[in-house]
Amino acid sequence: MKLPLRERKRTFLICCFGMLLLCQGKMFAMSYQEQEMPVTNFTSYKGEVLDSETNKPLVFATLTVEGTNISTVTNTEGNFLLKVPSDIESENLIITFLGYRTKTVSLASMKEENNRIGLDILITELPEVSISVPREAVVLVKETLRKKGENYLADPSVMTAFYRETIKKRRRNVSLSEAVVTIFKTPYTSSRRDAIQMYKARKSTDYSKLDTLVLKLQGGPFNALYVDIMKYPEYIFAEDSIDDYAFSFDRSTRINDRLIYVINFRQKTSIPEPLYEGKLFIDVEKKILTSAIYSLNITNREMASRLFVRKKPRNANVYPTEVAYRVDYREKDGRWYYGYSNAILEFKIDWDKKLFNSVYSMTCEMAITDWEKNQELSEPRYRDRLKSTMILSDEAIGFSDPDFWGEYNIIEPEKSIESAIRKIQRQLKKSD
Repeated sequence: MKLPLRERKRTFLICCFGMLLLCQGKMFAMSYQEQEMPVTNFTSYKGEVLDSETNKPLVFATLTVEGTNISTVTNTEGNFLLKVPSDIESENLIITFLGYRTKTVSLASMKEENNRIGLDILITELPEVSISVPREAVVLVKETLRKKGENYLADPSVMTAFYRETIKKRRRNVSLSEAVVTIFKTPYTSSRRDAIQMYKARKSTDYSKLDTLVLKLQGGPFNALYVDIMKYPEYIFAEDSIDDYAFSFDRSTRINDRLIYVINFRQKTSIPEPLYEGKLFIDVEKKILTSAIYSLNITNREMASRLFVRKKPRNANVYPTEVAYRVDYREKDGRWYYGYSNAILEFKIDWDKKLFNSVYSMTCEMAITDWEKNQELSEPRYRDRLKSTMILSDEAIGFSDPDFWGEYNIIEPEKSIESAIRKIQRQLKKSD
C-alpha cells in the first residue's frame, strides 16, 4: 500500500535528516560491536584538485584508482586523501569532475603530500551525431527514471563507505561523528532497501557550546544514503507526484565525451506543501542521472519546522533556514552507482527574552570508497544492522589515535574539522 504524498515526504525528511530533537539533558548512546580491522600495507597520497586556469578548488571531484573500485572525493576545500593498498597493481589515478576534462595521473609521479592536480575545463560543443532529445524536460526525466534497470547496478553489491556528520554553532564545531560502514546494496530495480552495518566509528560532542541544548540527529549514515534518488525515487519523483513539479532545460555540459543536459525543477505554484527545487544532470544519450543538487522549499517556516522538529524548549522558536542535498553517481563497466551524497540543514533558534538568536548547521556526507559484487548474497544479521532511527553517541572513541582509520579511505577533513580533531586529541591526552 502506497503512503500518501505527505507521509512519503515526511518519511524522506526523517530518513534524510532524521528528526531534529532539541531538549535539555543528555543524549542517549547507541552501542555496537566494533569489528577488528585487518592490517594492510598501503601508500597515502594527499593533495588538492584545482581548476588549471583559475586555481579554484574543485569541490567533490572524484579520484579513482584505475581498474579498481577504490576511490574518494575532494572536500569543500578541494583537498583529498587517498590510500592505495600495496598489492594493487594499477599504475594510474583517474580524476573526474563535471564540466572538466578527465585527467589520468601516474601514481609513480605522485608524492605522499602536497600533490596539486589541475583539470582543464571542457568547452561544450554540439554533438557530431544526432541524439534524440524529448522536447519537454519532464519527458526526459521520466525516461531516465524508467531506464534505471538498464543503466545502474543490476547485481547486489557490498560497498565500503566513509560517513561524517558535524554540528556547528555558527562557524564553530560543537559535534563531530565519523564512521566506516558496510552497505549491502540491493539492485536498483529491487524494492528492498539497502542495509548498513557499522564497522568502526568515533564521536565527540562539546556540550559547553550547545546553549544547554542537546541536538540529536536521527539516522546516521541513512541521512546520506536515502539521498540516492535513483534507488529511492518515491520520496521525490513518485509516479503520482512527479507532475507536481515544473521542469525546464538549462545549459548543457559534459563528462568526458558525454553530453549532459541540466534540468531545472521546482514545485508548481499550485502546490501548497513544501517540496523541492534544484538541478538534475542527465546524460542525454543514455538517459542517466549523473548528479543532482536540490533543496527544500522553506518559504513557510512554520510548516517546514513541523517537518523537522519533534521536540524543543518552550521558550524557543525553531525553524530551518536552509535544507539542501546533493548526490553524485559513478560509472564502472557501463553501469552507474551511488558514489557520494551530502545533506545540509541550517536552522535558527529564537529565544524568548534573549537579544540574540542561535544559529546551527548540521552537515552529513558519505562517500563510497570501495565495492564489489555480493556474489554470496550475504547480509548482516538483523541485530547487527543499523536502524534508520539510530543516533550516533557522543563518546570520544578513538580520537586519541592519529592512525584510527588505518587502511580505510576517508574524506579529507576540512581545516576547521582538522582543528577540532587536534583539540579533542589534546584534551584526551591531558585527561590520561
